[in-house]
Amino acid sequence: MAKVYDKVIISCAVTGSVHTPTMSEYLPLTPDQITEQSIEAAEAGAAILHLHARDPRTGSPTADPKVFDEFVPRIKAATDAVINITTGGSTRMTLEERLAYPLQAKPEMCSLNMGSMNFSIHPAARKITDWKYDWEKPYIEGMEDLIFRNTFRDIKKILKILGEDCGTRFEFECYDVGHLYNLAHFVDEGLIKGPLFIQSIYGILGGLGPDPENLVTMRTTADRLFGRENYRFSILGAGRHQMSLLTMGAVMGGNVRVGLEDSLYLGKGEMAKSCAEQVRKIRRILEELSLEIATPDEARAMLGLKGKDAVAF
Repeated sequence: MAKVYDKVIISCAVTGSVHTPTMSEYLPLTPDQITEQSIEAAEAGAAILHLHARDPRTGSPTADPKVFDEFVPRIKAATDAVINITTGGSTRMTLEERLAYPLQAKPEMCSLNMGSMNFSIHPAARKITDWKYDWEKPYIEGMEDLIFRNTFRDIKKILKILGEDCGTRFEFECYDVGHLYNLAHFVDEGLIKGPLFIQSIYGILGGLGPDPENLVTMRTTADRLFGRENYRFSILGAGRHQMSLLTMGAVMGGNVRVGLEDSLYLGKGEMAKSCAEQVRKIRRILEELSLEIATPDEARAMLGLKGKDAVAF
């Protein structure tokens, strides 16, 4: 019997903490801009909205719950999308800072990086001579000497106080094959139960490169570790590799993630003017491949989420 593919979940990472205001005039920075772009992305077909916060004065990443509160409830009121709050924040934030808003909000879903790693885009600073804000250049160049920390104990703590205690499920961000084995460790320990939502990530310096072969490696490794029926696979291609890797992953039965956190472009040499533009593009590609797009409620059912009304915002 032919394989019947599930519908494809489109996630949209709206702003992130990596890109800076100088890199794109379209990067949403203020609560109003993040709200507007999130709503547009949901209307375009994104079932999950992955959210970071920015200081509205300078555009720098912030973990301040007061800033999150200026846009997260508004997005919830205006859309049915699953709201996914970062626990990654940025490499300069402590674990306590990164968890401050998730523990307050108790969302349906949070991202969870499955290991400590070098994470950098410092070569990008060489291409920029005029910066809008004084913080940007040292922020980007400083990534060369910083590590994103998520130790086994950190991950265990997040799984307990956010997952077990708050009923939040996770987008398990896996930047390398070893992260899949870290995830398997916690499954074996009984600290994580399926269905798993594995976000496999390609093209970040410090993680797996964007070679198509790496996508196959991650998919087959996940199959061996978890069994294909026990997890949902998703693909994040950074920068110019976004659309090509997402298309390949979707053909392989995966879900997809777009957004200005992951790439500032819509195509070669063309800046994306909004997250919604990227959502509409990948949706068109998927539908032309005869793949169906999951609604937010279908995504909730596929991922075993607790529901929109069970959050604290």
